Amino acid sequence: MSGQEILGLLMLLAMMSIIFVGFPIAFTLLFIALVFGSIGLGTELTFNLAYLQVWGTMKDDILPAVPLFVFMGFMVEQAGLMERLFLAMRNLLAALRGSLYLAVILTATIFAMATGIVGAAVTVLGIMAGPVMLRTGYDGRLSAGAIAAGGTLGILIPPSVMLVVMAPTIGVPVNLLYASAMGPGMLLAGLYIAYCLVRSFLQPRLGPAVPKAERVTNPIELLRELLVGVVPLAALIGFTLGTILAGLATPTEAASCGAFGATVLAACYRKLTFTTIKNTALSTMTTSSMVLFLAVASNIFGAVFTKLGATDLISSTLMQIPLPDLGKLLLVMGLIFLLGWPFEWPAIILVFLPIFLPVVEQLDLGLSPQEMMIWFGALVAVNLQTAFLSPPVAMSAYYLRNVVPQWNLATIYHGMAQFMVIQLLCLAAVLAWPTLALWLPQLMMQ
Repeated sequence: MSGQEILGLLMLLAMMSIIFVGFPIAFTLLFIALVFGSIGLGTELTFNLAYLQVWGTMKDDILPAVPLFVFMGFMVEQAGLMERLFLAMRNLLAALRGSLYLAVILTATIFAMATGIVGAAVTVLGIMAGPVMLRTGYDGRLSAGAIAAGGTLGILIPPSVMLVVMAPTIGVPVNLLYASAMGPGMLLAGLYIAYCLVRSFLQPRLGPAVPKAERVTNPIELLRELLVGVVPLAALIGFTLGTILAGLATPTEAASCGAFGATVLAACYRKLTFTTIKNTALSTMTTSSMVLFLAVASNIFGAVFTKLGATDLISSTLMQIPLPDLGKLLLVMGLIFLLGWPFEWPAIILVFLPIFLPVVEQLDLGLSPQEMMIWFGALVAVNLQTAFLSPPVAMSAYYLRNVVPQWNLATIYHGMAQFMVIQLLCLAAVLAWPTLALWLPQLMMQ
């Protein structure tokens, strides 16, 4: 092992240690890359690498889709479309046991196809469903878990911002990665629904039907709420996601259309005020700046880390482990799962995924190289969804705790743990049957 490789490993250890203390990830990556790069490579080469990575990130034609999708999501949330959707689902399903669980997860699933923002989804679902669930006597743990888990579907189901960032990292077209995530995303939503309904059927006290006095029984009113709450959002989804999957538009073009469509819907619902535009713009700038600055810092860190030879060292070490190819893939998935506990998804995708990628590229599991990368992307997406439900980061818990203070963190964590088990079952299913993720991409590539 050379001195530069040892320095690279120390660089990785220092990065993880400083982030564990609580320092911002992007500034930590940038600082450590410049310090260790200057020591191991020299100041001139380090700054040349940094310059090239910044310039390369700015020239990426996929990343402009990030702020546009973020804008679309916040505009949809500001326009109140999620509230209308939840109300329509709740009234339509009111007579069923566990109807509020079902309404929450269906609303989250549909909303996920219109935006890839987890924080907004969990917050709005908590504001809308939390008080109703408390008043109706729903179980606190299961309710908190359903809201937190349902809200995280936006990170998996297209048009997920995470998938936009992941696609160029693993060298897969965004539309094919979107297509690969649709099957696992819908499977996961279905598993959530089945779990909640079975628990409510076996233990009626966990999820009683909505009281008759609170139900809407007029069929015309139900139809009107369904049309007002579902159809506009479905049109927006078709306008954006449909054009990407059909290959009619690039992600950036579709995102710009989606942002425009969300603005039009806000105007139609008379919610397009100066305050709405201001809040949406500020939220978009905050979220996009975080993701894009982290992308630049991660690329600089990765370039220095690779130049020191540490990436090759870790990859060759993993390849030499006496495991079959499937065992090595399971090992990589296990490491990503563990990294999801302390780290958020941008750091894992932009820093750690390039380290594991050479290992995955050498695996022979009966798939073509492109199919392998598409399947691997879907596996990583399902795996990283657990990061939003796993402490100590578990951002969904804090989003929910802020809007439903009646549920303490212990209650929320207990609820999320149940759904994390379901996520792991879904991950196991996609590992066992790659067709779950590959059937739609293969259809599109024909």
